[in-house]
Amino acid sequence: MTTSPLSLPLDHLPLRGCPDAPALLIGERTTSFEALEKEVGRLAAWLVSRVQIPGARVASWTAKNRVASLLPLAAARAGLVHVPINPLLKGPQVDHILTDSGASLLLTNAARAAALTAATNLAICDLDEAEAAIDNFDAMMSPSSAAPSDLAAILYTSGSTGRPKGVMLSHANLWLGAESVATYLGLAPIDRVLALLPLSFDYGQNQLLSAWYAGAAVVPFDFLMPRDVVRAVERHAITTLAGVPPLWVQLVESDWLDDAGCSLRRLTNSGGALIPALIASLRQTFPAADIWPMYGLTEAFRSTYLPPDLVDAHPTSMGRAIPHAEILVCRPDGTVCADDEAGELVHCGPLVAQGYWQDSERTAARFRPAPSASRHRGTAVWSGDTVRRDAAGLHYFVGRDDAMIKTSGNRVSPTEIEEAAIASGFSSEAVAFGVPDARLGAAIILVVRGDGGADADLRAALRVALPNFMQPREIVWQRVLPRNPNGKLDRVAIAAAWHSEQAA
Repeated sequence: MTTSPLSLPLDHLPLRGCPDAPALLIGERTTSFEALEKEVGRLAAWLVSRVQIPGARVASWTAKNRVASLLPLAAARAGLVHVPINPLLKGPQVDHILTDSGASLLLTNAARAAALTAATNLAICDLDEAEAAIDNFDAMMSPSSAAPSDLAAILYTSGSTGRPKGVMLSHANLWLGAESVATYLGLAPIDRVLALLPLSFDYGQNQLLSAWYAGAAVVPFDFLMPRDVVRAVERHAITTLAGVPPLWVQLVESDWLDDAGCSLRRLTNSGGALIPALIASLRQTFPAADIWPMYGLTEAFRSTYLPPDLVDAHPTSMGRAIPHAEILVCRPDGTVCADDEAGELVHCGPLVAQGYWQDSERTAARFRPAPSASRHRGTAVWSGDTVRRDAAGLHYFVGRDDAMIKTSGNRVSPTEIEEAAIASGFSSEAVAFGVPDARLGAAIILVVRGDGGADADLRAALRVALPNFMQPREIVWQRVLPRNPNGKLDRVAIAAAWHSEQAA
């Protein structure tokens, strides 16, 4: 068994930056790394004054402000466990997270607090008090000496397929994730990262942590319209932008006038595949930016990335393992698949989380002993995603096992149908799913974004691109497709809406 690479307590990240360099830009306020270190110390001391039980959970339910940005580090320094809650979630979902995590303290505003039912042993504190403590609290905590295995955060999944479950992340998980991403992206102190994704999302929180590991500046930013992003990129000379495919679709459809995006040097994608047509649009819109496709899952943070110089030759590939990750493609019996043989993606190594909070049954199903071929051994995450690995060691996503459509005796990946629909040029977004069919086993429904005027053209393109058994029985056109709180297309809601219409 290999030893884990060295990690430090999460709250040591500000100590890596040049003291006078900008670390955090919010509104008109610029915070240097030296100031960030002091602010984390004061917020940590204030948290201890409010919650005096080591390991207690401190939740936050707020937009991207200074409190939300500092809490991951301050809670870790205070010996507490941070539970960030997506600000787009509603009261009942937040009630579940607060109850499930056993949070002792919630930082939020009065309007959000009013949407909650009373939770046992939960103190609710207004954000203004925490904000004041960052500047004025009369005590300051020094950097912690936490062990790498100490629990630092619980990140709850979006809950699109059931109630959210909390993924337990250690100091080592978060530190090594920051180091890994900063290293392979080549982040440097000159970079400025526009943090658009929710900070409750592992990919979103890593925008902060990887930038600070590299000594770079972060601009946390909430936006209503794509044009807000255009203005923010121009105003702050942003070099690095992370997104999910639906966001990229919105951005390439926006007006980038007067070289507004010329400062961008890297675009990083996760949360769904970048199809060739979208890659081409990104290159046309941001010609100076490298494109970094990536694959990840909250239970192990990030698994693979594709270097920019391989994107054009392998546009549908997930790439290879990121630093600190070991990726195996396995058969059900745990043996490693041959080249181009589809199997389950198994993630091994020190990025693997500690399981689901107070959920031994689901933990046992997903966190299982690593295959015998693993050099790390220990516990691995069995992802439930079907992938294949080619002879060059590049990985390709096939589909989630529980989402595969079994039709006419064939296992069909919804992703392949969706990519064909978008590649046709007649739709920018698509979701495919199966519905029971007495003759086929399952019939394919394809929901696409558009006005329906190109239905015949899309069907003709699909007949050329896909075999007969992959042709959709029905194509549904929608002007807007719903998204979940992380910005991804909400597949469950899209399928549920179709079923509701059939039942009406």
